[in-house]
Amino acid sequence: MTTQVIIAPRFCGPPRSGNGGYCCGLVAAAMPGAVEVTLRRPPPLDRALRLEHGDGAVLYDGDDVVVEARPARFALDVPAPPSFEAAEAMSREFGGFARHPFPTCFVCGPARAPGDGLRIFPGGSPGDGPIGAAWVPDRSLAGAGGRVRPEFLWAALDCPGYFAVSGAGETALLGRMTAEIDLAVVPGERCVVIAWPITRSGRKLHAGTALYDASGALRGRASQTWITV
Repeated sequence: MTTQVIIAPRFCGPPRSGNGGYCCGLVAAAMPGAVEVTLRRPPPLDRALRLEHGDGAVLYDGDDVVVEARPARFALDVPAPPSFEAAEAMSREFGGFARHPFPTCFVCGPARAPGDGLRIFPGGSPGDGPIGAAWVPDRSLAGAGGRVRPEFLWAALDCPGYFAVSGAGETALLGRMTAEIDLAVVPGERCVVIAWPITRSGRKLHAGTALYDASGALRGRASQTWITV
């Protein structure tokens, strides 16, 4: 099956390309269970792209592969979340308020207005445990049945991983993300997102992230590979 996809400028990461987590979720949305998604090149904005579904899914820009997704199995132990109130306090310490490589990023950009960007601002010190952020999904993110659409859950799981692994002055882009989500989050719900470092190998930084709903139930988890640029 082939469909046309256009990534709206609203969903940017860097100013001229799509947010990595959002684009991963867009390609993986129709696939059940855990999915491994690899970003082969920066996803272009506001251009007709071709999404082909088979055993997995591939997003093309002309003949160029932009994003590839395939079913996956992965094991990821996730830490317990802080309370929503504690996550709010952690968000107030978000390092991106002082320095941010992409301040208009759909997920974590402080230049985005409420209701436009997700405004997920993870704060805390990775050396003291997971960093965390409070998140209340906007109603514009709802899909079928009033639940938050899968691409936005993938997006929420994206950027916190960068802030868990990035060093002082480092800029990195998402290269690969393996995630499993539960489509049970509703707009207006008081959610918590956490992130923690896993390993580092040269330019590759590995992180874990998790999303919890208002009841404290785990609604998404992801492992990520970031590449410094």
